[in-house]
Amino acid sequence: MSGRVIADRYELSTLIGQGGMGQVWTAYDQRLDRRVAVKLLRPDKVAGPGGDSSAELRRRFVRECRVTAQVDHPGLVTVHDAGSEGEDLFLVMQHVEGSDLADHIAEHDPYPWPWAVAAAAQLCAVLCAVHAVPIVHRDLKPRNIMVKPDGTLTVLDLGVASVMDSDTTRLTHTGSPIGSPAYMAPEQAMGGAVGPYTDLYALGVLLHELLSGTVPFNGTTVLGVLHRHLYEPPLPVRQLRPEVPEPLEALVLRLLAKDPQHRPASAQEVYEALAPLLPVRGVPSGPLDPTRPFLRPHAPWPDRAARAAAAPEVPRQPREPQAAQQTDVAGAVDDVKRLLGEGRITQAVDLLGAILPAAAVQHGEHSPIVRGLRKQYAATLMDDGQYRRALPELRRLADERAAESGVADPASLQFRYEAAQCLEQLGEPAAALAEYRALLPFFENRYVSGDADLCLELRRRIGHLLLALGDHAAAHDMLARLLHDAERRHGIGHPFPAEVRRTVQWLGQVRG
Repeated sequence: MSGRVIADRYELSTLIGQGGMGQVWTAYDQRLDRRVAVKLLRPDKVAGPGGDSSAELRRRFVRECRVTAQVDHPGLVTVHDAGSEGEDLFLVMQHVEGSDLADHIAEHDPYPWPWAVAAAAQLCAVLCAVHAVPIVHRDLKPRNIMVKPDGTLTVLDLGVASVMDSDTTRLTHTGSPIGSPAYMAPEQAMGGAVGPYTDLYALGVLLHELLSGTVPFNGTTVLGVLHRHLYEPPLPVRQLRPEVPEPLEALVLRLLAKDPQHRPASAQEVYEALAPLLPVRGVPSGPLDPTRPFLRPHAPWPDRAARAAAAPEVPRQPREPQAAQQTDVAGAVDDVKRLLGEGRITQAVDLLGAILPAAAVQHGEHSPIVRGLRKQYAATLMDDGQYRRALPELRRLADERAAESGVADPASLQFRYEAAQCLEQLGEPAAALAEYRALLPFFENRYVSGDADLCLELRRRIGHLLLALGDHAAAHDMLARLLHDAERRHGIGHPFPAEVRRTVQWLGQVRG
């Protein structure tokens, strides 16, 4: 395949990595005459029975690439291009010089604990930026982290695991979880909802490995490894490396808590716990000199995610010059439709946010036109992955409809359901679970042909959130009853009950 040209531009050169999901090549960008890395993914290799179609995987792949492109951080590999060609999805990235962290660990045994602190703190800085979007990496491990010659770390594959591990395709057709079992959080292993807390667990596994030379849970089978993640306590690292400071050992144990609510609240909190353990600034300590990467702005912004959640965001200015002076609301709506049709989601979001105030002045805050625009704005924000901005819009729409037509109004319930989805995406599983549970009686009372599938999906989300929160018994009960009802509605061979059945069986296997 060497010499193949992707998208009439990227000439493949040398195969540097290969796995179940695809291949990674060094390549040359013929247009800009530079070296790049190209990841080729094969949707047909991971979309098993009951999973998403190749076309759906391709659509989600492009969406995830668009969302991840919003993150700008020196610790993340830069994405140059993405798309599909033939049977392959392709992702074109910055070519990073250096070795991956797994090789770096192997070359330095034992790994100096100050280096481990420096590496973990750099990863916290990256995760702060990623989780603020919000995005969950889902596959943080040494092979996905490059160590550059100057000692800085670069995280790879942001968004790729999300594409291959969708809400409805947790398991491959082999019955194994998608991801890396040695670094997989309990809630991810069980097919539960994931969030920033999932990446923090993986960070704990990685930090344990840096300090002790081995992952905390290993075994000869995938089931054995995942069972240990779920039920065995990790060995404190000071029993293996007595020179490791006690606060560092305590932090690793917190990161490896089985219950996500017992882990640190954020990557920012982990960074602040690591900061006092860094060597004195300016004192060299080898190739991972921690003074270099932690000069501002490489360290995370204090309370960045908290401030983003609390402060109302000002809509970004439209990118098209004519949109900035737009006073013709009808014309702007046509522009939004055109942008959405062309897949230019971010520009559509910007334009909608800019025209809403003018529309409210022209037609009234509670007019059908303005409400329709707000509904489109919220939906487009969700499609663009901007859940933090979509959440208050959805809550406002839900409250307005409930005030007019009652709490059981179908539109109000739909807005509340979408708001709960935002909470889930923002890594607030307890809040999302509470909202889904509050909604379930309304949907069950409306269990007619048009609402039956939505009711089943709501129950599935509740089951996955129960798994995420560690309530395996309640999750098993919910999903087992859901399986019975889903099979009655769709038949045994339908993708939805097939996916639920695999989760129930997997839950039983790992618990056993």
